Amino acid sequence: MLDRHYDGHYDVRGSGPLLLVIPGGAGHPMGLEGAVTHLSERFTVVTYDPLGLSRGPLDGPVEDQRVEVWSDRAHQLLHSLLPDGESACVFGSSSGGIVALDLLARYPERLRRVVAHEPPSIGVLPDAVRQHAMITEVHEIHRTKGVAAATARLGAGLEGRSWEPGPRPASAAADGGEKTQSGQNTPDSQETQNTPMDIFLGHVLRPFTSHALDLDALKGLSSRLTLGAGRDSRGQLPFRTAALLAELSGGDFVEFPGGHLGVLQHPVAFADRLTEELAPATAAE
Repeated sequence: MLDRHYDGHYDVRGSGPLLLVIPGGAGHPMGLEGAVTHLSERFTVVTYDPLGLSRGPLDGPVEDQRVEVWSDRAHQLLHSLLPDGESACVFGSSSGGIVALDLLARYPERLRRVVAHEPPSIGVLPDAVRQHAMITEVHEIHRTKGVAAATARLGAGLEGRSWEPGPRPASAAADGGEKTQSGQNTPDSQETQNTPMDIFLGHVLRPFTSHALDLDALKGLSSRLTLGAGRDSRGQLPFRTAALLAELSGGDFVEFPGGHLGVLQHPVAFADRLTEELAPATAAE
C-alpha cells in the first residue's frame, strides 16, 4: 500500500468534490488562477505542480521528464488526499492532458471522470511521422538557437502554418553567442535557462508527445473519459489529436472556449464548461 504522506508540490483551494488539475507545459500553474478560483466555488481544487516550478527557478540541470513519473506522483497525491473508497475528477490540459490519460489508464480505481484538453499525443495521427519530425526540429532549434526561435517554430507547427527561420541576431553572429552546457550557441540562454518554457521545450515536449497511450485500457474506461478541444483550435494539430483520441477510445468529445490556451484566455467560461462536463460525475455530492 502506498504511504499516505506526499511531499511533492501542490495547492488546495475550495470545498466540494475533489478535482485534480494538471497544468500543461512544464507543469507550472501560472495563468490558472482565474479558472481555479471559479472552480473552487464548486470543487476542492488540487493543483498539481510536478516539478515545483511555482516555488521558484530550479537549481541545477533538469532531466528529460517522463509521463509515467508524473502520473505516478499524481496517483500518490490523490492517495494522500482521498479517504479510502473515494475517487476524484481530473482535468489536464496539453501535456497535463497526456498525464491525465495515463493516470486513467493505469490507476482507474481512484478516478471518476477525466477531462483531457488537447493532449498532444501525436502518435495516433495518420501523419504522425511528419508531426514527430516537426517536434524533433523544435527540439533542435531550442538546443541551438534558444527558446524564442523554438517557440515560434512550435507555434507554426501546432497551427499548421508555414515557417521560415528568422535571421540570427547580429551580436550572436559576431561573438558566437552564449553557450549552453553542451557548448551550443543559444543567444538567449542566460535569460531563459530553467524557466518553465525552457524546461518544456528541452525536457517535456519531445518525451511527452512520443509517449504511447494505452488505448486498449482507455477503451474499457471510455464512460469516464472526455476529450476536449478549443473552438478556436479547429483544424489545428491539438484539435485533430483530441478528436481522434475520442474516436479511438470511445470517450466523449466536447469543445471549450478559446484555443489551446483557452483555460488561460477565458478562465470563467472555460471553468463553467468544465463544471458542466463534470456535473454528472459529481451529482451525488
